[in-house]
This record gives sequence, C-alpha cells and structure tokens, in this order.
Amino acid sequence: MYSKIYLIDDMELVNLMHSVLLRRFGVEDRILSFTNPEDALDDIRLQKTDSEPILILLDINMPQMTGFEFLEFMVLEDFPTNMDVIIVSSSTYHLDRILAENFPQYVKDFVSKPLRSEQLRELLQEPLKKAL
Repeated sequence: MYSKIYLIDDMELVNLMHSVLLRRFGVEDRILSFTNPEDALDDIRLQKTDSEPILILLDINMPQMTGFEFLEFMVLEDFPTNMDVIIVSSSTYHLDRILAENFPQYVKDFVSKPLRSEQLRELLQEPLKKAL
C-alpha cells in the first residue's frame, strides 16, 4: 500500500475529483494535492526514502512545468524508484505516450483523465510492478 499519494494537476477541479474518488478507498490521510508541480517536487524531495512506496498521479500539460520536465527532475536528482508515476492526461497525442516510455523507472501507466473508480481500485491494490 502506498504511504503517500500525490495529485499533481494544474486544474484544482481535477485534483478535487481524484481526491473524492480516493476517499472512497479510505486513503484520504495519504493524499497530497498540488496545482504547481514545482511545489510538489519540493515536497517529494523531503520524502526521498526507499522504504515506503509513493504513488504520483501526474498531469503532463501544465503551464509552470510539464509532466515530462517533472520526470526529468526525478531522473536528474536520482529519486528512488519506489515512486510509481501514473500519467493522467487528456492528451490524445501519440508522441506523449512515446515520451512517457523514456522514464520506465518511474512511469507505470498512462491513463485518460479523469480517473475512474475501477482504475483507482487497481492502482491502490499494490505498488505497481509493470511499466508502460
């Protein structure tokens, strides 16, 4: 089970919708919501530990920093690989999925937003083993 669940999307409404869904699974005490990916990175830097798995639901199209730039910082700063990133995007651009494959140590899936209850149930079952 994930010790923390980061919601990173520049649209507060999307984070709110995902928070409401996550509450149904009794994990509201683990949710950290950010509309600015730079703030999320700062918080995650403080959490850098290999002990507990962390789930990051990451949008890719954000004005301050794209999700891919966020992932590049994770690689550059050698974040632990116990952080499972699920890209949650409205993008239908095929190149975005290809770019996501450049981060197999973190990105475990690429799903359309908003997430559905069934998808979240699967994600919360156990830390993800598969990559894209």
